[in-house]
Amino acid sequence: MKIKRIEAYQVDLPYAGGVYRLSGGRTYESFDATFVRIVTDTGLDGWGESTPFGSTYIAAHARGVRAGLEELAPAVLGMDPRQLDRINDAMDMALMGHHHAKTPIDVACWDVFGKAAGMPVCDLLGGRIPGKVAMISSIGSDTPEAMRANVARHREMGFMGHSVKIGAEEAEGGPMIDAERIQACLADRRPGEWFLADANNGMTPEHALRLLSLLPEGLDFVLEAPCPTWRETLSLRQRCRVPILLDELVQSEEDIIHAIDRDACDGVGLKISKQGGLTRTRRQREIARAAGLVASVQDTTGSDIAFAAILHMAQSTPRHMLRQALDTRSMVSVTTAAFDAPLQDGGAEAPDAPGLGVTPDMDVMGDPVAVWEA
Repeated sequence: MKIKRIEAYQVDLPYAGGVYRLSGGRTYESFDATFVRIVTDTGLDGWGESTPFGSTYIAAHARGVRAGLEELAPAVLGMDPRQLDRINDAMDMALMGHHHAKTPIDVACWDVFGKAAGMPVCDLLGGRIPGKVAMISSIGSDTPEAMRANVARHREMGFMGHSVKIGAEEAEGGPMIDAERIQACLADRRPGEWFLADANNGMTPEHALRLLSLLPEGLDFVLEAPCPTWRETLSLRQRCRVPILLDELVQSEEDIIHAIDRDACDGVGLKISKQGGLTRTRRQREIARAAGLVASVQDTTGSDIAFAAILHMAQSTPRHMLRQALDTRSMVSVTTAAFDAPLQDGGAEAPDAPGLGVTPDMDVMGDPVAVWEA
């Protein structure tokens, strides 16, 4: 089996909540998604998606995905898409870094691999663990009252995990408003719920320590991605009284090894496109597992195809280390593919269909913006 043709598609994905706010005054109203279709000489095809969270989240941006594909696609034409390590080696030889550009090719190859084997991707990633995967909500920064109401809405939908965005600038209220946000979101906590207070690398150690000093004892939450650098994170780690989960700082196997070596965190946020696709995410998951770290499985954002990759990875992740997964479908107002994994009681389960189990909506995809052929 050989890769005969690669097609790239572009779709705008408006944020379902209007305006999404992160620390540092970052706002997002729509996301620029790139989709890749790989066609083989057997007629089997596969799909992948990469949707960066704007251009100020990590060193990635949407047009960079498509520019990266110009380098990557010719390098993998003619290769066997089932040989995922070799595919990734070829991409690394063609382009250093740029995980977000490599992701849609890698995921599309896994989709082909699953179809060729007649197996769902989760079975190829280590084996399905039966039962629904718990989903986490994404609660953008707002007033404490609005964020509490947003948590309540997601709780009514069955969500048992909530990622609460913090990291207010001093002019917005700084640590004091962040402390109020956390307390408001946890005020109606139910048994079994899990909360992240996520700063998206937007705080200094001073900000974080002031925030923690304002909170009462006994609040059960995890502080995610507090600081933008390793030095700041390690400085805070020595004085922090709550668990820390790293996200933006952890983008590779080397990063996870560094975090383990320095005892920088208690868990990691694995985002498929940030980590570089399913192949790299699986490697990093196993390193984290060996070190006793917990993990959430997410993506920066995305639509149905991105969620399919998330769900298959989460479905095969041991439950003792898996905290939650992110349903990116709930973040955007466009449906790009049929995917039989309904959200029920706050969870979803990967379908038994071969591959990812997605059927893209070609009316939404439109015409390809680029094509490469062997």
